Amino acid sequence: MTATLPTPDTVTLPPLEGSAVEWLLTPTPVGHPEAVEWMEARVAAILAGTAPETLWLVEHPPLYTAGTSARVEDLTDPGRFPVHPTGRGGQYTYHGPGQRVVYVMLDLNRRGRDVRAFVQALEGWVIDALAGFGLRGEIREGRVGVWIARPDRPSLPDGTMREDKIAAIGIKLRRWVSFHGLSINVEPDLSHYAGIVPCGISGHGVTSLVDLGLPVGIDDLDAALRVTFPRHFAG
Repeated sequence: MTATLPTPDTVTLPPLEGSAVEWLLTPTPVGHPEAVEWMEARVAAILAGTAPETLWLVEHPPLYTAGTSARVEDLTDPGRFPVHPTGRGGQYTYHGPGQRVVYVMLDLNRRGRDVRAFVQALEGWVIDALAGFGLRGEIREGRVGVWIARPDRPSLPDGTMREDKIAAIGIKLRRWVSFHGLSINVEPDLSHYAGIVPCGISGHGVTSLVDLGLPVGIDDLDAALRVTFPRHFAG
């Protein structure tokens, strides 16, 4: 690990016009403990004024993470993949190849100290990016993340339409600088979610861009995220 980049193969992407946020991309899978270690150091540097706000695009090897609200009964197959307790909000989620993880290190001291508005901006950013592929992502009261309605799937036992989660969001703040962030399913192995109750929500499922029939790669999603980011986060 270098002083400025998370891994030797990490690249710095061209800056977005009018934005001082640094975009980093690591093309090879990153271990979760190593990712958290680097985020901790970068947040400290942002607070000290020695590093810019940062977005880090990564993939992880197959693993589960447990947020601060995780319930032990929702880890249904604890031996399947490594489980990493983490300080982000939320419950259990899965990370693995074919899923874009975006670690979001932004300074809310200058962006408004409003956690709800920040999470809504993250949700809106994901929804905007998905719209570029003709998908309608939606949010639901009491269910953080982005959902896709599935009228093509059998209804739930109570007759309500099934909805599948395509993006998860979980953040942590340190002195109003964010870290952790969001994950969007492009083409992960969806069977890997079977070892947990994703985000503690039963009945509804999980999906991905490819599962929905879209021939989309992670590079395509990255491009959509970069195009839509300035619409939701100025500067």
